[in-house]
Amino acid sequence: MATSKEFKDYAVEQLSALGDITCRPMMGEFLLYYHGVLFGGLYDGRVLVKITEGNKRFGLTEEIPYAGAKPMFMLDMDDVPRACEIVEATYADLKDIVKKKRK
Repeated sequence: MATSKEFKDYAVEQLSALGDITCRPMMGEFLLYYHGVLFGGLYDGRVLVKITEGNKRFGLTEEIPYAGAKPMFMLDMDDVPRACEIVEATYADLKDIVKKKRK
């Protein structure tokens, strides 16, 4: 089941307090970026973020985005402040990895 445009709009709106959130379509789903860093995506109507050391402390549920993919953590979009905090923690870990790869 692909993620609907309505759910994409809802999820992006919920995370808009962070500021620089962008979303790109990918094969019926959507990839999520914060300050240009890929941190997660929308898969089957779920908001999933990459698992990092910094976001493990939140005790999130692991989900598989699609067959054969690595597990990711699922965000509860009804708790916007917590979801934003998790995205920021995820970004903090990923931004340094991205910087190293771009060099």
